[in-house]
Amino acid sequence: MRKFPLIIFFLTLYQLCFAQTSLPPGYLKSLSGKEVKILDVISPGKPIVISFWATWCNPCVEELEAVAHLYETWQGEIDFEFVAISIDDSRSAAKVKSFVQGKGWTFKVLLDQNQDAMKAMNVSLVPFTFILNSAGVVKYRHSGYINGDEQTLFKELKKISNE
Repeated sequence: MRKFPLIIFFLTLYQLCFAQTSLPPGYLKSLSGKEVKILDVISPGKPIVISFWATWCNPCVEELEAVAHLYETWQGEIDFEFVAISIDDSRSAAKVKSFVQGKGWTFKVLLDQNQDAMKAMNVSLVPFTFILNSAGVVKYRHSGYINGDEQTLFKELKKISNE
């Protein structure tokens, strides 16, 4: 019985030490179906927020809705990119474009139908949010969403943008 907590501890330590610290190489798809190189998502000199999400995930949608309401205000204060990466599979990916348009989200949305980027960045559950600095290095990660997490996200983004 005492081995189980120890195993959990070492697995967590392993993930923290060896988790992806920057964007992996590979491709995603735009909502129009065009292949996009993941590394091209980074704008030189700008921090980037990446949120892994799915249309069927209520906390994901709540988080992105909260961000969407604040997005213009945040952009007025900080020069950054926000990319929402949908992990909807090929069966549900077809409805992502109309879903996003219906919500009126103005940030970039990409598709990770095979969940390759998700796996490469050691994401096991959605929503999962990263902030990468202007060099593309992960400086903040957060799993899950509760109301108000968007304020913490913005505080972290401000901190990272001032590095």
